[in-house]
Amino acid sequence: MQSALISHVESRHLRANPITVRVGDLVDVYCKIIEGDKERIQVFSGTVIMQKGHGISHAFTVRRIVNNEGVERIFPAHSPKIERVEIKRSSKVRRAKLYYLRDLTGKATRLKERDPVVPSADKPKV
Repeated sequence: MQSALISHVESRHLRANPITVRVGDLVDVYCKIIEGDKERIQVFSGTVIMQKGHGISHAFTVRRIVNNEGVERIFPAHSPKIERVEIKRSSKVRRAKLYYLRDLTGKATRLKERDPVVPSADKPKV
């Protein structure tokens, strides 16, 4: 259990609007890159294959294929270097960690798309 002092110090560094991604989501992560005295935004697109930690230590791993080579990058969810995360599509998965995607190539890496969430007020009455 965390002490109140640690929770208080960590709470100042948490994001006001937390990043909510799920395993299997296809995302665009907009990162701030500092080169000398210039700053730019670089987009890293890929599939979220795992999440770990909670609170200030929450991180998620994004995997993509570049030049037929798999590239994985771990993003701390509360890092100030992450400007925003856009979810392009959500996939239906049955695992918490998608490590099996590392061994697959091409069309085998496709995941089934999750059904869109329909609010209960919009459901047709039968």
